[in-house]
Amino acid sequence: MTQHRKWGLFFFLTPVLLWLTLLIVLPHIDLLRMSFILETDTGETEWRLSNYASFFKEPIYWLTFVRTAIYSIIVTLLTLVVALPVSFFITKVARPGTRGFLMLLILLPFWVSELVRVYGWMILLRESGVINHFLLKLGILDQPVEMLYNDAAMILGLVYTSMLFMVVPLVSVLESLDDSLIEAAYDLGADMGTIVFKIIVPHATPGIVSGAIVVFMLTLGNYLTPNLMGGKNSLWFTEQIYNQFIASFNWNQGAAFGFLLLLLSSGIVWLGLKLSGQTLGKVVR
Repeated sequence: MTQHRKWGLFFFLTPVLLWLTLLIVLPHIDLLRMSFILETDTGETEWRLSNYASFFKEPIYWLTFVRTAIYSIIVTLLTLVVALPVSFFITKVARPGTRGFLMLLILLPFWVSELVRVYGWMILLRESGVINHFLLKLGILDQPVEMLYNDAAMILGLVYTSMLFMVVPLVSVLESLDDSLIEAAYDLGADMGTIVFKIIVPHATPGIVSGAIVVFMLTLGNYLTPNLMGGKNSLWFTEQIYNQFIASFNWNQGAAFGFLLLLLSSGIVWLGLKLSGQTLGKVVR
């Protein structure tokens, strides 16, 4: 029986290990190698840190880098603010028979690609879009207002595309919250703020941290939404990486920028885990 289990474990793990090795580990090792290579004018290659040094020499690169990190943190916090009450309503307020339906409503928009969802928001927010049409009909506006191609529209799109990845871990962790704790707090005269910050948030901390890590990583590496909804002034670092790989065909520089982004995301995630008192093993259970 033990031998059969070993063969079964080997059978199921082999495709996963092959997928991780061939599509993730080996390409990243090759990109790491490329990031240290500098091609000289004579066509020769040298191992240097020039690709990383150029990041600090050009202000546009590191300013975009910092801007991307700040906006990713803002998007993560806003997503949490929106997702926490939604998750609490689904798990503690809604009737048990409707919880599955509510989760389906949240999941339904994610059955289509991110491109379709972003274009949906663009149709709503553009000058000739749905929102401007109704505001003009109601007499609230005298002329259409361009709601796209700014930071607010970009943040709105990023929060929307990340919502599911915050709601799911929060729903999972809030289901285990004992309702009697909230009822006892009400009986003792606690207000909503006390209940939220003394009972709900401490209990939901593993889910909050887990969702925040996923949302932050997805936002930091997002290319489509900042480019389409933020416009040419979005200045997202993934666009700098795209330009190096595709526009300039400078794979060595693009690889260096990609690993700098990986270091940034890993550092911020590590700092978030330290500040929240959580461990990676605890939040991924």
